[in-house]
Amino acid sequence: MTVMDATAPTVLHLAGDIDIFTTAALRRRILAAVDAGAGPLVLDMSAVNFCGAGGLGVLLHAQRRATAKGVTMTLTGVSPRLARLLEITGLGDRLPSIV
Repeated sequence: MTVMDATAPTVLHLAGDIDIFTTAALRRRILAAVDAGAGPLVLDMSAVNFCGAGGLGVLLHAQRRATAKGVTMTLTGVSPRLARLLEITGLGDRLPSIV
C-alpha cells in the first residue's frame, strides 16, 4: 500500500509561450492538478518566454478554483518581465510568487 503525503506540493513545469494558442491546454492541465491535489500547487514559470492576457486569465481562474478547493497555488521562477506584468495588472497579490 502506498501512502501519499497530502501536504507535498505538486509542481507543474510550464514552458514556452502562454498565448491564445496554448491557453486551452494549459487551463486543462492546471485545473486537473488543482482538482486532483490536496497539497500546495506550484507553477514553475522559469521556462515561460511570454505570457499574454489569456495566460493571465488562465492563471487567475486557476487561482480562484484552487482557493475554492482549499489548495494554495503559487508561482515560482517568475521572470522580471512577468513580475512587472503581474504588478502592472494588479495581479501580483492574487498570484503570489515564491523565489
